[in-house]
This record gives sequence, C-alpha cells and structure tokens, in this order.
Amino acid sequence: MLPPIRIALVSSDAQLISQLQLRLQSRGHQATGMSYIDGVLGAFYSDPPDLLIIDLASDSNAGSTIVTALRSDSFFSTIPIIGLVSSRDYDSFPWETYPLDDFAFLPLNFSELFCRIALSFSRLRRIFDNNPLTRLPGNTSIQRAIEDAMGKPQAVCHVDINHFKPYNDAFGFSHGDEVLRMLARIMFNAVRDAGGGFCGHIGGDDFVFIVSLTQVESVCGTIIDHFDQIVLDLFDEATKRQGYYNGTNRKGEMEKIPLLSISIAAVPMNSDKIRHVAKVAEVAAELKKLAKESEGSRYLVDQRKGE
Repeated sequence: MLPPIRIALVSSDAQLISQLQLRLQSRGHQATGMSYIDGVLGAFYSDPPDLLIIDLASDSNAGSTIVTALRSDSFFSTIPIIGLVSSRDYDSFPWETYPLDDFAFLPLNFSELFCRIALSFSRLRRIFDNNPLTRLPGNTSIQRAIEDAMGKPQAVCHVDINHFKPYNDAFGFSHGDEVLRMLARIMFNAVRDAGGGFCGHIGGDDFVFIVSLTQVESVCGTIIDHFDQIVLDLFDEATKRQGYYNGTNRKGEMEKIPLLSISIAAVPMNSDKIRHVAKVAEVAAELKKLAKESEGSRYLVDQRKGE
C-alpha cells in the first residue's frame, strides 16, 4: 500500500483550509493547513510536503513571495504547486509571475481539483524518470514495461554502443552526447515505424526497446543499418578509410580503436526461462557479450531453450 500524499495547504481563509482538509483526507491524503505567516517556509524546511496548494486570491503578495522562494530553492523547486485563483480574476491574474504547475478556480470544484492533483504527480513522475539528454523514459518506466511484457510474444532488446568510452575520451563529451541522442532517435523511429512499442534509456550508452517477436529482427536490422550509416559522419575521411583511430583503452594504453558500432541482445519474453524480470538483464548480458565478440554492429535473438 502506497503512503498517503502529504499536501500542504496555505491560505489566510481558515474556512477554506478546513474544507480542503476534510475533502483531501476523505481521499486518503494527509493535509496540513498553514496561514500566510513567516513560518510557512520554516515548516517546509523541517518537513517538506509532497505537494502545495496555495490560495492566491486572499493575499496574492504573500502567495507570490512563498511560490517564488520555493521555486528558487533547488531542494523545493520540484514540489508541485497548485494555485487557487478567483474565477473573476482570470483575465487580470499575472500568470507569468507565478511559476505554478497548475491552478484551480475559487469557489472550488473538488472533482476538478482531485484531477489536477493526480495530473501534477503524473507529470512529476514523467519528468523525473525521463533521461534529460535523450528524453526517453528511464529505469522506473523500463522496469514497468518489462514487467508488462512478461509472458507475451514480445522481445526486450538491450542496446549498447561498442567502444563508446574511448570515443568520449578522444573526441569529448559533447560529441559523445550527440551519439547518444542520435541512437535514441534512430531506435525510437525504427520502433515507431514497425508499429510501435517501448523505448527507454537505462543510462550512459545502454538503451532498451520492446517490440513484438514478429518485428524484432526487422527492427534490430533497421537500427543497425541506420546507425552504421550515420555514425560515419562523425569521422573524417582518413579515419573512415582506415577504420580506426588512435585512442586510449580501458587499461590506459594507446591502441587502434575501431569505429563506433552497436550490439543488440533480444530476449523473447514468452520463453520458459524468463520467470523474473532480473533474468532478462542476465540473459541480455550473455547475448551482448557474444555479440561484441564480432567486429562491427550485430544483433542476437536468444534462441536457447529454457534451462
């Protein structure tokens, strides 16, 4: 059972706070009321809530001070803030000066307010989970997508870039970031064009996509084909002709580093051997190790029978 959402209510209207507390608590939320006093920010520092609902109709100046102070603090800046605004002030309200996440009109429609609370948390979860570089969903979403694929005729495919670290070291992080964004776009487009599926970014040069078993080989082939074509643009003509550049390996030794390529490990989710999510990563790691033994890009679909 999930813990209750802890909501701070800030208003100089004691009756409004009382009504809000009653309604929110009836939905299982934990609601704490505070008036417009200096102690509001102090209370946040000692016990920060999960969400703030602030009445901007009773005292807009105090409300502006509190909202601005919270948004300028890196620790509190991610707390969702819903402002309560009089419907009469809609046209004249200075929206651009209030960094709110959402708003609700006074007098309150509580059904609408509950929807806005749910949407605020949903938006926050997406923002936190998505990778800031590629915008793809991160590990929480990936975990849920893999759990949802368990037992279905789908394949979870792990992707990583061969020789990515020496490339980063030799050409710089900005070039490395562009490679990651490029692979994310190629992967997303290939999955979308194949009829849809899931794409996620584990972190670094590790990605995941999930497609139906009937499409997995086609999608893997498309991703590899497009990556191998586009990645050549990252190197000069001389490097492309010789097929390597001089760089530093993981032991700190100079050697000839091959051009970038990718390895894809596809794990069928209707296999008898996949009885737990953790097993997917284990099987994928085995396949990627095999794929990396070959030169250039390669994909492998696990065809082994259950253990």
